[in-house]
Amino acid sequence: MTQNENNGVLFKNDKKTQDKHPDYRGEANVGGTEYWLAAWIKQGQKGKFMSIAFSLKDEPAKTVNPVDDELDEGIPF
Repeated sequence: MTQNENNGVLFKNDKKTQDKHPDYRGEANVGGTEYWLAAWIKQGQKGKFMSIAFSLKDEPAKTVNPVDDELDEGIPF
């Protein structure tokens, strides 16, 4: 599915079999460049949040590390 520019979509990852696998997967188009999205539900000091990783669709698949829980402090929501 090709996204409109500066838009994206995430879907629940029904194929998740390990904790390191993303909870949600999807794709986005940012400035005309296509990206794969991966998102993890995390628990921080201020409650739940989503950690999101982007990878270019044109690059070979690689392991993506979720953002560390400590970054929750800088998220305003």
